[in-house]
Amino acid sequence: MTPQEKAKAYWKENIRYVLILLTIWFLASYGAGIIFKDALNSIRVGGFKLGFWFAQQGSIYVFVILIFVYVRLMNKLDKKYGYDE
Repeated sequence: MTPQEKAKAYWKENIRYVLILLTIWFLASYGAGIIFKDALNSIRVGGFKLGFWFAQQGSIYVFVILIFVYVRLMNKLDKKYGYDE
């Protein structure tokens, strides 16, 4: 595999990861906090309605978790393509 092919494959996989993680973040923040709020409000977490919880705190927790997932995925991707240090 040439260096250009290797770099192109690396970035293609990187962009795929980013799009998947952004979709999850969108569903957690906009979807759970706004679109599906009424359906989720029938479930309670710590005394609060789940739709409210996602709108106020849940999406932030999901975002922080996604940061760690992205770091892990990128470390594995770097090793796969030989870009690790």
